[in-house]
Amino acid sequence: MINRRRQRGVTLVGMVLWGIVVVFVALVAMRLIPAYSEFFEIKKILNDIGKEANTNGMSNAEIRDRFSKRALIDNISTVSAADLKIDRDNGRTVVAVEYSFEAPLAGNLSLLADFSARSDGN
Repeated sequence: MINRRRQRGVTLVGMVLWGIVVVFVALVAMRLIPAYSEFFEIKKILNDIGKEANTNGMSNAEIRDRFSKRALIDNISTVSAADLKIDRDNGRTVVAVEYSFEAPLAGNLSLLADFSARSDGN
């Protein structure tokens, strides 16, 4: 009598399905990584400008000018100085921005990410 052990492993269909999932996740990551890296750069700029505005007492025009210069150097294209919201809260300057990032994925399918950053870390 032949002792047949049951074979185990991944089938071709299973490998193809896992391959599709991995490619989809990689595609989404490749589209979102630039948006998040730009968001963290914007957040860093806002924190720097907020600290500087609180110590030097900058006007709104100076804050917008400083942001425009830093955005040009850091190649930020999704947010402009006109998008900044500048508030004075208890004697502290708070610079904030809210924006959306849309990246085409495939055909008429797109990814949409909403970002919000403030100079006070909230």
